Amino acid sequence: MSKSFRRIITGHDVQGRAIIASDGPPQRVESMGPNGPWLHEIWSTLETPAPIDRLSGEPPEPGLILAPPPRGTRIRVVDFAPETAEDSALDAKTALEHFAKIGGADAFTGGRHAMMHRTETIDYGIVLEGEITLIVDEGETVVRAGDVVVQRGTNHAWANRSDANCRIAFVLIDGLFEDGL
Repeated sequence: MSKSFRRIITGHDVQGRAIIASDGPPQRVESMGPNGPWLHEIWSTLETPAPIDRLSGEPPEPGLILAPPPRGTRIRVVDFAPETAEDSALDAKTALEHFAKIGGADAFTGGRHAMMHRTETIDYGIVLEGEITLIVDEGETVVRAGDVVVQRGTNHAWANRSDANCRIAFVLIDGLFEDGL
């Protein structure tokens, strides 16, 4: 499993003053398969604008889910271990099972890479450490620590072709396909 980090959640006391409501590792951490990636769920909202109250906490969900809820948002940190030959040779059935495990079976598309997928979201991916190859239908590019990817509902996969972990923070925002997409 990948190294942990802190999730600090703020709130308000009964007088309306800002407080630290919780401080500890993410509560939901799950791997999509034997070699990862590891998904660290940080927080989700069920609607936009998101209600801000004193201390209600994160809305409960039935396990780890790939996309944010309709009209909602999600932030997660994902650790991608170096890709093995076995990872890149996954068959479609096994890849689909990995996506189904996190409620993303409908996102699986297959294609140029075994883990190609597409969600109806805008995703901001901030590379925190390492490097990874972003694969899309027509091309690919290497992104490194400090780079930011704005993923606009496109079919894609991630391939860590390096020899070190890659950690990316993703902010996912529910979207709506237009123009026949």
